[in-house]
Amino acid sequence: MPLPMVPRARTQAESVHGLRAGLAVFERRRDDIVRVAYARAARSEVAELARWAASRHLPCVEMGDADLDRHAESTHHEGLCVVARPRSWMSMQELGDTLVRSRGAAIALDRVRNPYNVGAVLRSAAFFGLEAALLGTPAPHPGLAPTAVRVAEGGAEHLGLARTTDLADTLARLRTRGVRVVGTDGHATANAFGLAFGRPAVLVMGNEREGLGERVRAQCDTVVAIPGGGAVGSLNVAVAAGVLMSELCRIAPRAERMIEAEKAEKRRRD
Repeated sequence: MPLPMVPRARTQAESVHGLRAGLAVFERRRDDIVRVAYARAARSEVAELARWAASRHLPCVEMGDADLDRHAESTHHEGLCVVARPRSWMSMQELGDTLVRSRGAAIALDRVRNPYNVGAVLRSAAFFGLEAALLGTPAPHPGLAPTAVRVAEGGAEHLGLARTTDLADTLARLRTRGVRVVGTDGHATANAFGLAFGRPAVLVMGNEREGLGERVRAQCDTVVAIPGGGAVGSLNVAVAAGVLMSELCRIAPRAERMIEAEKAEKRRRD
Protein backbone atom coordinates (compact mmCIF):
# COMPACT_ATOMS: atom_id res chain seq x y z
CA MET A 1 0.00 0.00 0.00
CA PRO A 2 1.57 3.37 -0.98
CA LEU A 3 2.49 5.74 1.81
CA PRO A 4 0.36 8.90 2.02
CA MET A 5 3.35 11.18 2.25
CA VAL A 6 3.82 13.95 -0.29
CA PRO A 7 6.68 13.33 -2.77
CA ARG A 8 10.00 14.96 -1.99
CA ALA A 9 10.38 16.56 -5.42
CA ARG A 10 11.92 20.04 -5.33
CA THR A 11 10.81 21.99 -8.38
CA GLN A 12 10.22 25.66 -7.56
CA ALA A 13 12.22 28.34 -5.83
CA GLU A 14 11.18 29.40 -2.33
CA SER A 15 11.10 33.04 -1.26
CA VAL A 16 11.94 33.46 2.42
CA HIS A 17 11.41 36.91 3.86
CA GLY A 18 12.08 38.04 7.38
CA LEU A 19 15.44 38.81 8.94
CA ARG A 20 15.74 35.83 11.29
CA ALA A 21 14.12 33.48 8.81
CA GLY A 22 16.48 34.50 6.01
CA LEU A 23 19.58 34.34 8.19
CA ALA A 24 18.53 30.87 9.35
CA VAL A 25 18.49 29.72 5.71
CA PHE A 26 22.04 31.06 5.43
CA GLU A 27 23.03 29.22 8.60
CA ARG A 28 21.36 25.88 7.87
CA ARG A 29 21.23 25.45 4.07
CA ARG A 30 23.27 28.16 2.44
CA ASP A 31 24.03 26.07 -0.62
CA ASP A 32 20.33 26.35 -1.53
CA ILE A 33 20.47 30.15 -1.79
CA VAL A 34 20.17 31.54 -5.33
CA ARG A 35 19.79 35.29 -4.69
CA VAL A 36 19.51 37.84 -1.90
CA ALA A 37 17.90 41.26 -1.55
CA TYR A 38 18.10 43.43 1.54
CA ALA A 39 17.30 46.89 2.82
CA ARG A 40 19.92 49.46 3.78
CA ALA A 41 18.69 49.34 7.38
CA ALA A 42 19.63 45.65 7.55
CA ARG A 43 23.08 46.10 5.99
CA SER A 44 25.09 45.39 9.12
CA GLU A 45 23.00 42.36 10.11
CA VAL A 46 23.32 40.72 6.70
CA ALA A 47 26.97 41.66 6.10
CA GLU A 48 28.28 38.10 6.42
CA LEU A 49 25.54 36.80 4.11
CA ALA A 50 26.30 39.54 1.56
CA ARG A 51 30.04 38.76 1.61
CA TRP A 52 29.34 35.06 1.15
CA ALA A 53 26.94 35.72 -1.74
CA ALA A 54 29.54 37.93 -3.43
CA SER A 55 32.17 35.21 -3.05
CA ARG A 56 29.79 32.81 -4.80
CA HIS A 57 28.90 35.35 -7.50
CA LEU A 58 25.24 35.16 -6.50
CA PRO A 59 22.94 38.13 -7.08
CA CYS A 60 22.87 40.17 -3.87
CA VAL A 61 21.28 43.59 -4.08
CA GLU A 62 20.63 46.38 -1.61
CA MET A 63 17.21 47.86 -2.34
CA GLY A 64 15.01 50.68 -1.19
CA ASP A 65 12.02 49.74 0.91
CA ALA A 66 9.49 50.08 -1.91
CA ASP A 67 11.55 47.92 -4.27
CA LEU A 68 12.08 45.32 -1.56
CA ASP A 69 8.34 45.28 -0.86
CA ARG A 70 7.74 44.40 -4.51
CA HIS A 71 10.56 41.87 -4.59
CA ALA A 72 9.31 40.08 -1.47
CA GLU A 73 5.65 40.56 -2.44
CA SER A 74 5.16 41.65 1.17
CA THR A 75 5.76 44.65 3.38
CA HIS A 76 6.67 42.35 6.28
CA HIS A 77 10.11 41.37 5.02
CA GLU A 78 12.03 42.95 7.93
CA GLY A 79 14.71 44.09 5.50
CA LEU A 80 15.72 40.74 4.01
CA CYS A 81 14.48 38.45 1.25
CA VAL A 82 16.32 35.24 0.39
CA VAL A 83 15.34 33.18 -2.63
CA ALA A 84 16.40 29.57 -2.25
CA ARG A 85 15.86 26.19 -3.76
CA PRO A 86 12.84 24.52 -2.13
CA ARG A 87 13.44 22.89 1.23
CA SER A 88 13.61 19.12 1.54
CA TRP A 89 10.74 17.31 3.26
CA MET A 90 11.29 14.18 5.30
CA SER A 91 9.71 10.94 4.19
CA MET A 92 7.65 9.04 6.76
CA GLN A 93 10.47 6.50 7.00
CA GLU A 94 12.96 9.26 7.81
CA LEU A 95 10.61 10.81 10.35
CA GLY A 96 10.11 7.49 12.11
CA ASP A 97 13.83 6.72 12.03
CA THR A 98 14.64 10.11 13.55
CA LEU A 99 12.13 9.80 16.38
CA VAL A 100 13.04 6.21 17.24
CA ARG A 101 16.80 6.75 17.04
CA SER A 102 16.76 9.88 19.21
CA ARG A 103 13.80 8.91 21.38
CA GLY A 104 12.63 12.34 20.36
CA ALA A 105 9.40 14.22 19.89
CA ALA A 106 7.52 15.87 17.05
CA ILE A 107 4.53 18.17 16.75
CA ALA A 108 1.79 17.25 14.26
CA LEU A 109 -0.82 19.66 12.93
CA ASP A 110 -4.18 18.30 11.82
CA ARG A 111 -5.50 20.75 9.19
CA VAL A 112 -4.15 23.83 10.99
CA ARG A 113 -4.38 26.38 8.20
CA ASN A 114 -3.61 29.83 9.59
CA PRO A 115 0.04 30.56 8.62
CA TYR A 116 0.52 32.71 11.72
CA ASN A 117 -0.46 29.73 13.88
CA VAL A 118 1.70 27.33 11.88
CA GLY A 119 4.70 29.65 12.13
CA ALA A 120 4.23 30.21 15.86
CA VAL A 121 4.03 26.45 16.45
CA LEU A 122 7.23 25.85 14.48
CA ARG A 123 9.01 28.58 16.44
CA SER A 124 7.98 27.00 19.75
CA ALA A 125 8.90 23.51 18.56
CA ALA A 126 12.39 24.68 17.65
CA PHE A 127 12.68 26.58 20.96
CA PHE A 128 11.82 23.46 22.98
CA GLY A 129 14.16 21.27 20.94
CA LEU A 130 11.67 19.00 19.22
CA GLU A 131 13.07 16.97 16.37
CA ALA A 132 10.38 17.49 13.76
CA ALA A 133 7.01 18.86 12.69
CA LEU A 134 4.45 16.89 10.68
CA LEU A 135 1.90 18.88 8.69
CA GLY A 136 -1.33 17.11 7.83
CA THR A 137 -3.82 18.55 5.37
CA PRO A 138 -5.93 17.23 2.48
CA ALA A 139 -4.46 17.15 -1.03
CA PRO A 140 -3.18 19.10 -2.80
CA HIS A 141 -0.72 19.74 -0.01
CA PRO A 142 1.04 23.12 -0.26
CA GLY A 143 4.46 23.91 1.08
CA LEU A 144 4.97 26.24 4.00
CA ALA A 145 3.49 29.67 3.38
CA PRO A 146 6.10 32.47 3.40
CA THR A 147 4.23 34.06 6.31
CA ALA A 148 4.57 30.86 8.35
CA VAL A 149 8.31 30.73 7.66
CA ARG A 150 8.73 34.38 8.69
CA VAL A 151 6.68 34.00 11.88
CA ALA A 152 8.72 30.91 12.78
CA GLU A 153 11.76 33.24 13.14
CA GLY A 154 14.16 30.61 11.80
CA GLY A 155 12.42 27.67 13.45
CA ALA A 156 11.49 26.15 10.11
CA GLU A 157 15.19 25.60 9.38
CA HIS A 158 15.92 23.91 12.70
CA LEU A 159 13.26 21.20 12.49
CA GLY A 160 12.85 18.17 10.31
CA LEU A 161 9.69 18.85 8.31
CA ALA A 162 7.31 16.22 6.99
CA ARG A 163 3.89 16.49 5.37
CA THR A 164 1.09 14.09 4.65
CA THR A 165 -2.33 14.08 3.03
CA ASP A 166 -3.52 11.32 5.39
CA LEU A 167 -2.39 12.17 8.91
CA ALA A 168 -4.36 9.34 10.52
CA ASP A 169 -2.63 6.73 8.38
CA THR A 170 0.77 8.30 8.97
CA LEU A 171 0.23 8.29 12.75
CA ALA A 172 -0.86 4.65 12.61
CA ARG A 173 2.38 3.73 10.86
CA LEU A 174 4.44 5.65 13.39
CA ARG A 175 2.66 3.83 16.22
CA THR A 176 3.76 0.48 14.78
CA ARG A 177 7.32 1.69 15.34
CA GLY A 178 6.70 2.43 19.01
CA VAL A 179 5.97 6.15 18.69
CA ARG A 180 3.43 7.32 21.27
CA VAL A 181 0.72 9.62 19.87
CA VAL A 182 -0.82 12.20 22.21
CA GLY A 183 -3.81 14.17 20.96
CA THR A 184 -5.26 17.36 22.40
CA ASP A 185 -8.85 18.39 23.02
CA GLY A 186 -10.23 21.01 25.37
CA HIS A 187 -12.98 18.60 26.45
CA ALA A 188 -10.71 15.63 27.21
CA THR A 189 -10.76 14.27 30.75
CA ALA A 190 -7.02 13.51 30.95
CA ASN A 191 -4.96 16.37 32.37
CA ALA A 192 -1.95 17.36 30.27
CA PHE A 193 -0.05 18.54 33.35
CA GLY A 194 1.94 15.75 34.93
CA LEU A 195 1.22 13.26 32.14
CA ALA A 196 4.01 10.78 31.51
CA PHE A 197 4.22 11.51 27.79
CA GLY A 198 7.00 8.99 27.12
CA ARG A 199 9.34 9.07 24.15
CA PRO A 200 9.44 8.82 21.19
CA ALA A 201 6.24 10.83 20.92
CA VAL A 202 4.12 12.89 18.57
CA LEU A 203 1.90 15.63 19.98
CA VAL A 204 -1.10 16.28 17.72
CA MET A 205 -2.88 19.64 17.54
CA GLY A 206 -6.24 19.92 15.80
CA ASN A 207 -7.83 22.38 13.40
CA GLU A 208 -8.51 25.85 14.82
CA ARG A 209 -12.31 25.43 14.69
CA GLU A 210 -12.99 21.71 14.39
CA GLY A 211 -10.27 20.20 16.55
CA LEU A 212 -8.99 16.71 15.83
CA GLY A 213 -10.57 14.77 13.01
CA GLU A 214 -12.25 11.52 14.04
CA ARG A 215 -9.76 9.29 12.22
CA VAL A 216 -6.83 11.19 13.70
CA ARG A 217 -8.31 11.00 17.19
CA ALA A 218 -8.71 7.23 16.80
CA GLN A 219 -4.93 6.92 16.35
CA CYS A 220 -4.12 8.76 19.59
CA ASP A 221 -2.87 6.66 22.49
CA THR A 222 -4.28 9.31 24.79
CA VAL A 223 -6.07 12.65 24.42
CA VAL A 224 -5.34 15.40 26.93
CA ALA A 225 -6.65 18.84 27.85
CA ILE A 226 -5.02 21.91 29.37
CA PRO A 227 -7.03 22.80 32.48
CA GLY A 228 -8.14 26.40 32.79
CA GLY A 229 -10.41 28.25 35.16
CA GLY A 230 -11.10 31.49 33.36
CA ALA A 231 -14.05 32.85 31.44
CA VAL A 232 -12.72 31.82 28.00
CA GLY A 233 -13.08 28.15 27.21
CA SER A 234 -10.09 27.53 24.98
CA LEU A 235 -6.62 28.65 23.94
CA ASN A 236 -5.35 29.61 20.51
CA VAL A 237 -3.86 26.48 18.91
CA ALA A 238 -0.34 27.94 18.81
CA VAL A 239 -0.51 29.00 22.47
CA ALA A 240 -1.85 25.58 23.48
CA ALA A 241 0.92 23.88 21.49
CA GLY A 242 3.54 25.94 23.31
CA VAL A 243 2.10 25.03 26.72
CA LEU A 244 2.00 21.34 25.84
CA MET A 245 5.48 21.22 24.31
CA SER A 246 6.83 22.87 27.44
CA GLU A 247 5.14 20.24 29.58
CA LEU A 248 6.32 17.42 27.31
CA CYS A 249 9.93 18.58 27.66
CA ARG A 250 9.62 19.25 31.40
CA ILE A 251 8.16 15.87 32.20
CA ALA A 252 10.20 13.78 29.74
CA PRO A 253 13.13 12.88 32.05
CA ARG A 254 10.79 11.68 34.82
CA ALA A 255 8.65 9.79 32.31
CA GLU A 256 11.72 8.07 30.90
CA ARG A 257 12.78 6.96 34.36
CA MET A 258 9.30 5.59 35.06
CA ILE A 259 9.24 3.67 31.79
CA GLU A 260 12.69 2.19 32.42
CA ALA A 261 11.65 1.21 35.95
CA GLU A 262 8.56 -0.55 34.58
CA LYS A 263 10.68 -2.42 32.04
CA ALA A 264 13.13 -3.47 34.75
CA GLU A 265 10.29 -4.70 36.95
CA LYS A 266 8.84 -6.69 34.04
CA ARG A 267 12.23 -8.30 33.37
CA ARG A 268 12.54 -9.16 37.05
CA ARG A 269 9.11 -10.86 37.09
CA ASP A 270 9.89 -12.74 33.87
